[in-house]
Amino acid sequence: MLAYVIRRLFYAIPILIGVNLLTFTLFFVVNTPDDMARMQLGVKRVTPEAIEKWKAERGYDKPLLYNENAAGAARLTDTIFFEKSAKLFVFDFGRADDGRDIGHEIKTRMGPSLAIAVPTFLLGLFVTVSFALLLAFFRATNLDFWGVVLCVAMMSISSLFYIIGGQYLVSKVWHLVPISGYAGGLDAARFLLLPVLISVVAGIGSSTRWYRTIFLEEIGKDYVRTARAKGLSEAAVLFRHVLRNAMIPILTGVVVVIPLLFMGSLLVESFFGIPGLGSYTIDAINAQDFAVVRAMVFIGSVLYIVGLLLTDLSYTLVDPRVRLQ
Repeated sequence: MLAYVIRRLFYAIPILIGVNLLTFTLFFVVNTPDDMARMQLGVKRVTPEAIEKWKAERGYDKPLLYNENAAGAARLTDTIFFEKSAKLFVFDFGRADDGRDIGHEIKTRMGPSLAIAVPTFLLGLFVTVSFALLLAFFRATNLDFWGVVLCVAMMSISSLFYIIGGQYLVSKVWHLVPISGYAGGLDAARFLLLPVLISVVAGIGSSTRWYRTIFLEEIGKDYVRTARAKGLSEAAVLFRHVLRNAMIPILTGVVVVIPLLFMGSLLVESFFGIPGLGSYTIDAINAQDFAVVRAMVFIGSVLYIVGLLLTDLSYTLVDPRVRLQ
């Protein structure tokens, strides 16, 4: 097990290097520091002096990959690549284009993102798996038919509709919770209730159909017919055998999502004014703050690789036939 984990971690290194190089190419070769300066200054006829001043203040005035004017190791370290990209591997994110420390902002905003993402994940998983089991238990009945119709209808509706409709109905018409904003401590529950509820409802359609398909595939296998032949009730077969054997495909989609919970929800946080990592990313994109965007892309890559590793490890917990070499 330990050898497998170490091997997978070594596999992750070239992936992260590739993501880093691709991101660096997109942000500094395709979109040069001069282009960044013009976009940030927001002036059509900006002077060359203003561009050079903006670049010097943010460290973009150095060579991209190799500094011929430096001596020794500084030829490689005194470059934009080392300062802006290579340091990401030690989680040194530097400063945003507006001067704020990116690492401090990430630590501060991680809490509100998790406050939304974790309840949404747990409640959504419970609701969708339970609903899918209910449809599978009453398969080929009117309940199953109309349940699938409802799921398809919910899938067809944009998440923006749920957000705007929920804000209008629950906050503006019924005045049950604030329409947006955030507060610390126990007061945060008032601001998080509606975003969590909307996020769960928006994901019911697609997740329920996915889990229902998994359960129906398991129901047709030989071990289910054997369990029925032994006299087990349909409920016992469904909950004791089908659910357990369906855990591997469920974990494939569930465990990968867990690390990405730290990234926050872009739309939900932006519309509800939650100061999390999702709204932080959206604000950086709108402000064309490429330093923040680069940091968030790198963190997303790291978390996704961690999610894949957790997925493989979780297989051994639900299926003893799986052994990691």
